[in-house]
Amino acid sequence: MMGDLEVEKHVQFVLSVEKKKDDFESVAMEHIRINGAYWGLTTLDLLGKLGVVDQDEVISWIMKCQDESGGFGGNIGHDPHIMYTLSAVQVLALYDKLDVLDIDKVSSYVSGLQNEDGSFSGDIWGEIDTRFSYIAICCLSILGRLEKLNVQKAVAYIVSCKNMDGGFGCTPGGESHSGQIFCCVAALAITGSLHHIDKDLLGWWLCERQVKSGGLNGRPEKLPDVCYSWWVLSSLIIIDRVHWIDKEKLAAFILNCQDKENGGISDRPEDAVDVFHTFFGVAGLSLLEYPGVKAIDPAYALPVDVVDRIFIGRR
Repeated sequence: MMGDLEVEKHVQFVLSVEKKKDDFESVAMEHIRINGAYWGLTTLDLLGKLGVVDQDEVISWIMKCQDESGGFGGNIGHDPHIMYTLSAVQVLALYDKLDVLDIDKVSSYVSGLQNEDGSFSGDIWGEIDTRFSYIAICCLSILGRLEKLNVQKAVAYIVSCKNMDGGFGCTPGGESHSGQIFCCVAALAITGSLHHIDKDLLGWWLCERQVKSGGLNGRPEKLPDVCYSWWVLSSLIIIDRVHWIDKEKLAAFILNCQDKENGGISDRPEDAVDVFHTFFGVAGLSLLEYPGVKAIDPAYALPVDVVDRIFIGRR
């Protein structure tokens, strides 16, 4: 028998994370607080509880994280990075407040991080990773400014990171990994380029990630982790191979990772909970069409109603 999702306890857990300012976990998270806000607030929205947080407070804090370059830092006064910029845009999209942005300025920051070979750097220091390709494409698609990128070169770079096993790595020749695969598959989906993927080969690699407990791992011989319920499952849905895994066993694994006393979801059963795994657990259940959880878009990692609102508004 599958346990139930402890919705109210998870809501309280997310709220408690936002309120804690001085314990170890919040100090450790301080530099990525804007990512934490995206994980926490999207979790609340998927559970139909976004209204429990003060919207104006969130938006004014988000806007204080913006740098004069147009990019956003992980917290107020922190250096901008493409990753934090996407989280800021996603949170504003949740609240239907993209209009508070100077969209041209943000999109110029993101497009300025594209390199000659089509790849993207995360910030001015220049680390390159296919995660940043996804982030740039996702961010500018939400903002309606994809044409500011060289999309053809961006796609060609992602395709150059494809491996013999059908998966993708962080740079050409890098080992296939579920997190990178999600980034590459979702970026190819957003740009209408899924024909570059061998869906059966990649689908097989991804469904092999399911272990006996029902959970999914990131690559062969690794332990299962709730966050892969998102990375693997969303990729399988995008390439239409999700029927190749045992969905019920995966849902049971996620529910087993709940802290039923205090709320929150952990990486695997009995471990400590955190907001990152709480979001990916709830997002995984959403992809599994678990009752009472709103549908999430597998490419944009935002609720389907939010994504619909963004794109229908542009027609």
